[in-house]
Order: sequence, then C-alpha cells, then structure tokens
Amino acid sequence: MEGFSLTVPGSGFTALVGPSGCGKSTLFDLLTGVVARDGGSIRWKGDEVPDLGSLAAYMQQKDLLLPWLSLFENAMLPARVAGEGDARSDEARALLKHLGLEGFAHYLPGAVSGGMRQRCALVRTLMFGREIVLLDEPLSALDAITRRSLHAVLLLLQTEFRKTLLMITHDVEEALLLADEVIVLSRPPMTVRERFRPKSSKPRRITDPELVRLKEHILSELEAESDAL
Repeated sequence: MEGFSLTVPGSGFTALVGPSGCGKSTLFDLLTGVVARDGGSIRWKGDEVPDLGSLAAYMQQKDLLLPWLSLFENAMLPARVAGEGDARSDEARALLKHLGLEGFAHYLPGAVSGGMRQRCALVRTLMFGREIVLLDEPLSALDAITRRSLHAVLLLLQTEFRKTLLMITHDVEEALLLADEVIVLSRPPMTVRERFRPKSSKPRRITDPELVRLKEHILSELEAESDAL
C-alpha cells in the first residue's frame, strides 16, 4: 500500500470493509509489527511509535483456545505469560461471569459451543489489558444467531471497558450495527474510498432506513471495487 492514511478516534469503534485481497489483514500485521514496514509512521495519542504490538490485543477469526486447558485457564494465559500468576484470577473469573461463562469456567473448549469459545477469547483479549483491540473478522465463523448475540458483547468492549476498537469485517450489516464509523477501502493499492458515520444511536436495527440506504450504497461500492480487481 502507498500513501495510505487512517485516523482512528480513541475509545471509538471503527470498522473496515473492503474487497477480498485489498490488504486489510496486512494492515493489522503492519500495525502490530508482525510484518516490518518499509516506510510511513504510526502515531498513538500524538506520539510516534514503532508499532502497536505492546498497545493492542489482537483477536482473530479463530478463537485459538488451547484445547487441553479449561476456559478459565485459557482466559488466564495473558496473566501467566506476564508473570502475574494467580494475582489476577479474580479478574478473570469476574470477566467470565460478566460474559455469561461463570458456570462453564472449568469446561474444556471442545465441550462448549462456538459462541462460548468466542466469548472466552474475548475475555482472554481483555486480560491483556491493552488500550486497543484489533478484531479480524472475529465472528465470521459463527452462525447468524450466535453472531447477533455476540454483537452486544463486542459493544461492551467500547461502552464498559473503554477500548479503542478497529474491526475488519466482510459483513456490511455487522459494520453498520456496531461501528461509530465505517471505512470503505479500495482495491490494491489500498486507499480509503469513503467514510460513513451512522447517525442512529446504539443498539441499532438493520431495518433502520438510514442503515438500509448505507448498506446498499456500500455494497455497490464494494462490487465496483471487486469488479476492477
């Protein structure tokens, strides 16, 4: 990507949508330092930083829970890696309870539903204690009903935990329901094509006339970009 510029407000929820292969996941790799940049800069709260690796927690499409550990033990992994041991066990239990997993803390991942596993992955993400949460299609592997129930959980990351959220999604409805701002990206070399800020308050309904209009417009833009690939 060349000449790409993106500003995200602190404690905001920003969604990125764009044609497949445009570079959305590569952007996250560059932001976190997984892939080295050969130019450009990253700034956080006005200060230039080498990357967001120490500032951001990264939640991917797969929950990546360790199958031999319980949900509680998976949630505790960030604390154990940081050498904090059992000092934060009460915090992990409180978060599991907050996300509806209190009675399942001792279960192995294979014994619970995909939605429960993803809730546990969210708890683990929060246990990193980072200000920024990068979400790379975190709900795309789930069925529609489970996805809908987890939309409220994602909103908690912003409203209760005051995280700065940047989400990649191919689901335009999901972007419009959750985000303060939806950014439409172009085909490679990736640029910002359009930005939209839905006016309706959250929680939103996809039948809202404004969201229906925005959805149709964004889909037409994405189709045009995909046809040009």
